[in-house]
Amino acid sequence: MHRRDLLHAIGLAAASLPLVACGSNEGAQPDAPPDQPRPDAACPATAWATGGTAAMTAQASYPDPFAGGLATCPLRLCQTTAGPCTAPTTERRDVSEGNPGLPVRLALKLVRDDTCEPIEGAVVETWHTHAKGVYSGQTPSPGFCSGGDAEALTKGYFRGTQTSDADGVVAFDTCFPGWYPGRAIHIHFSVRIGADVYLVSQLFFAQPLIDEIFDCHPDYVAYGAPDTSNAADGIVRSGDLAPYLVDTARMSDGAMLASKVITIRTAVDVNCIA
Repeated sequence: MHRRDLLHAIGLAAASLPLVACGSNEGAQPDAPPDQPRPDAACPATAWATGGTAAMTAQASYPDPFAGGLATCPLRLCQTTAGPCTAPTTERRDVSEGNPGLPVRLALKLVRDDTCEPIEGAVVETWHTHAKGVYSGQTPSPGFCSGGDAEALTKGYFRGTQTSDADGVVAFDTCFPGWYPGRAIHIHFSVRIGADVYLVSQLFFAQPLIDEIFDCHPDYVAYGAPDTSNAADGIVRSGDLAPYLVDTARMSDGAMLASKVITIRTAVDVNCIA
């Protein structure tokens, strides 16, 4: 069975189950379509926007997540595997290619590990799955990465690069990732300065947020809960995911602002392995 078929079967089974209660209804809208979970106290994830980056209507008013400055220089992230699902991409801000999902503004700030000063001119590449847990593009392992989805091989969704500005910041408009067997929800990224790759690593989301989205959000609930939690993920072997977790906030249009300050080593040959 292809991975996508497995996910589809799991999603159909999950869709037949009652929704799990998960918190308050902050920001929920009262008039959801009847075929979607009701935005009530049992399902706060319906307060998040749906339908992909087209729903990001209040972008001009999104706050700068780095405006407060840095009290201390963050811990340096360790190197993790790039995985078998890398593929060519282009420089662009919106990487969604119109795919549905919870819209996310992913903002990253790069700083030096010796001075904590911003790094200008670094090329940051990100890649992750869409809501169904499938990677796009011509990858080294198309059977695994695309899950048997022939159309995915012809696309480039949820892949892109940006070059950091004078403040060391890049931003991508994307959607919350999906899951596939054996991995927690994650976003891959790499940082290149000139011809040298200084970091290849991954970003994660808080487990309660993941649980909420897959319990309740209309674009994800059909796929069921991920089979691997953050605590059970085998990539960051130290067991301490805290340095890899993004900060998140809900914007007025229901989009998610996810942000992270990433400390980059100053020498290419100095690194740690997760």
